[in-house]
Amino acid sequence: HRRSIRLPNYDYTQAGAYFVTLVTWRRDCLFGEVINGETPYGGKMILNDFGQIADKCWRAIPEHFPNVELGAHVVIPNHVHGIILINEDNSRNIVGATQCVAPTVPEIRPKGPKQKSLGSIIGSYKSAVSYKINKQFNATGIWQRNYHEHIIRNDHEMGEIWKYIESNPALWADDDENPAKPQ
Repeated sequence: HRRSIRLPNYDYTQAGAYFVTLVTWRRDCLFGEVINGETPYGGKMILNDFGQIADKCWRAIPEHFPNVELGAHVVIPNHVHGIILINEDNSRNIVGATQCVAPTVPEIRPKGPKQKSLGSIIGSYKSAVSYKINKQFNATGIWQRNYHEHIIRNDHEMGEIWKYIESNPALWADDDENPAKPQ
């Protein structure tokens, strides 16, 4: 059994803002490279074919999860940072909807993340990227298991995280995920 790194007793289906980081398998630089001096921040990410798939799939998340909006995001050679905003799900409040009665058989909760949760959004994204890369390039082993998340609690924190994401290519030389960084 793996120990969960999620906040205990927190409902990741509820409305909120989340900063997520997804890392490639073995931290391999699969998505392209950062070149220096191209932006006011000093670095620019050049996406390769895998990186373009990762970026396109990220931008498509709201098409699959209508209650989700995206904030800043960046695809870096071996990881993806992004802000996911889960809005209230109004589908439960449809006027005239019939309330369901208790089922006649006990409900068996499927394994995996709850539907419409942050975990299901990330799982869907990682699956889509892996599937498309495998289908087009016959490549596997794209992602590390799990992901890092941080619940964004206020506007100041949102602003700081947004700036961090946008400046991430410029910070690549000193990034702990950069395999070329001197140890």
